[in-house]
Amino acid sequence: MDAAPLPPPSRYPWVLIGLLWIVAFLNAADRNILIAVLPDLKAQFGLNDRELALLGSVFFWIYAVGAFVAGRIGDSVRRSRLIIGGLVFWSLATGASSLATGFALLLAMRGLTAIGESAYYPTATALIGDWHRPAMRSRALSLHQTAVFAGAGLGAVATGYIADMLSWHAPFLIFGALGLVHAIILFFALRDAPIRHTAAEAGKPAEPIGIVLGIPPAIMLCVVFALATGASTGLTFWAPYYVKQTLGLSLANSAWVGSATINIAGFLSVPLGGLLADAWAKRTSIGRFYTLAIGLGLAALLLLPLLLADSAAEIGVVLVATSIAKGLFDGCIYAAMQDVVPPHARATAVGMMTMIGFFGAGLTPLMVAWIGEAAGMQAGIVAMAGLYAVAVVILLATRSASRRAVAANAQPA
Repeated sequence: MDAAPLPPPSRYPWVLIGLLWIVAFLNAADRNILIAVLPDLKAQFGLNDRELALLGSVFFWIYAVGAFVAGRIGDSVRRSRLIIGGLVFWSLATGASSLATGFALLLAMRGLTAIGESAYYPTATALIGDWHRPAMRSRALSLHQTAVFAGAGLGAVATGYIADMLSWHAPFLIFGALGLVHAIILFFALRDAPIRHTAAEAGKPAEPIGIVLGIPPAIMLCVVFALATGASTGLTFWAPYYVKQTLGLSLANSAWVGSATINIAGFLSVPLGGLLADAWAKRTSIGRFYTLAIGLGLAALLLLPLLLADSAAEIGVVLVATSIAKGLFDGCIYAAMQDVVPPHARATAVGMMTMIGFFGAGLTPLMVAWIGEAAGMQAGIVAMAGLYAVAVVILLATRSASRRAVAANAQPA
């Protein structure tokens, strides 16, 4: 059956953001179900903190490899169909996670969920870049990025309430079913845009991987993304657990303090990061890179007071403050990558960035657990500020190379 005709070209780029916003919401919500029910899983399966961290780490490591493969595929096939296929796959895996009867089976289901989810972000951000002109790209991508925070925050809270009322199994079934319903809608509504090539590809290998590897600032952004994502993952993975263990709250209330605060703050600040980056990009070609550095620098400084916080209000304030700053980074990281990488290789670039970043994200929950055993969970979480600081140094040290790459990629074909 033929799909419905396209909406007018002037409207469809924003219709696309709405369609993909729901997918990104489900992507983040499904990923964070496990984080919200960690205490119940620990009790039921008799797990220790390192085993809990391994559930998160294995997810990120599998996701990392999958994102690179999916990104490369996303530069060769219809991006819309890859997005839909990934959504169906991870929704089925999410629902099947409710059937886990032990640690090994739960770990396997997390791996399958990671494979499905990894198909989404590299391809989706490239598709958004295909439809939105450069002057609006940060804003479009940042609006899409708000879904990650909404999904992680609201998903964790909803999971907490559902698990408290029913069981830890129920959220996996409910969110899996929602994904399958939206996949049907996308089949009729999601469309691809023609990929436009730029002069930046001239003289470079036709293979997208070769194009990305030939752009030093693209590699730099991969490293920066790894540091920033690793730091934020160490925080977000353990914050609800830390709040529950420290303050003795219910699963739902722990999710409010330790997850919803982080994600509400990110939801509000990511669009601000997109606006700031687009405005600064009009003044200097590397305005988006400066926005990245400001966001991570503030995130590092504002995480430090967690060492002194000992109440729900104080912990919540620290988490909100550092997450607002990190949101500035999240609002323009994908647009910054598109500033230096031509359209033909953008899904591959984001896949490569995600792969490197999520390998780092897989390590930091274990790092926080290790530091926490020696010096307390509070110190383990605060140690993530050091990763933010290193990323800022790298961004500022590579300004000249970034400026040259942006100029080359801006030339018309």
